[in-house]
Amino acid sequence: MQVAALVMGALVLASCASPGASGTDSTSGPSIVATTTQGGDFTRELVGESGTGTQLLAPGQSAHGFDPSAAQLLQLAGADALVVNGAGLESWLDDAVSASSFDGVLIDASTGIELFGTDHADAHHTHDAGDDADADADADGDHDDLDAHDEAEGNPHIWTDPRLAQQMVRTIADGLQSVPGVDGQAIAANEDAYLGELEALDAWIRENVATVPVDQRLLVTNHDAFTYFIDAYDITFVGSVIPSFDDNAEPSAAEIDDLVADIRATGARAVFSEASISPKAAETIAREAGVTVYSGDDALYGDSLGGTGSDGETYVGSQVHNARLILESWGVTPSPLPELLR
Repeated sequence: MQVAALVMGALVLASCASPGASGTDSTSGPSIVATTTQGGDFTRELVGESGTGTQLLAPGQSAHGFDPSAAQLLQLAGADALVVNGAGLESWLDDAVSASSFDGVLIDASTGIELFGTDHADAHHTHDAGDDADADADADGDHDDLDAHDEAEGNPHIWTDPRLAQQMVRTIADGLQSVPGVDGQAIAANEDAYLGELEALDAWIRENVATVPVDQRLLVTNHDAFTYFIDAYDITFVGSVIPSFDDNAEPSAAEIDDLVADIRATGARAVFSEASISPKAAETIAREAGVTVYSGDDALYGDSLGGTGSDGETYVGSQVHNARLILESWGVTPSPLPELLR
């Protein structure tokens, strides 16, 4: 990130901004900015009509290589609160907070969640308030130890397990209660309602996955973004096209050959691309292994939610979409969604 250029751009934009650009006014309530699409969706569900919830990343955009623009830094500068995924996902966060001079409430949604390594059979690391001084940052803008946030070791895709998503939502809701001008009662009511939806989502996925014998629950993905989903539902991870939880990595020829061999050896039936990643490598591997590739509209939502009107427009919609396709790849027709999710 070219920090100096971003700072200059943000200052120029700020000098042209109206007095009301700080994010809190009598009509829209507090301004809450989230970094990721999932965090943005969680935040909007909680804030409802009592504030303005936006996100820095666009639908279909990965957080791994994100570089905020000067306009986004200005948006961050005027925010009353910033909701981050945490767990080391936003490697650019320190520079963005510094460049924007953000001084609102910082909420780390990963606080207290146990992180898995790339291979989730590895030793685990619990990401708690002791790891991140910024988890306790308040409206005074005390973010001096933000670097600790970016040094978390482990897979940051915690939202892929709906139960962990519930924990993230609770953490965000608790943090929002300390934002000046927030409607605490509305946040609490929205939290209860949304947690009910996430509970119903988890129960529906669990009920359907249970119809598949454990040794047939095989999954091949575009990159290692579904570790927590796999762990939650006792699925065997055969491998990923990109052998990393960073979707900017590139597989070697030997790694591609190994994955093709593993697909054939295990009897996995499909390779899943992801909506935010080019499907070319996944299509090549599926073709070489002689299995089905899920891409295009049938790609999974991993690092990012989808655009307006897509199955992945919301977190719940993205999880239903992913689960349906994975179940169908195992030969299962999913049961109807519970009324709460329709």
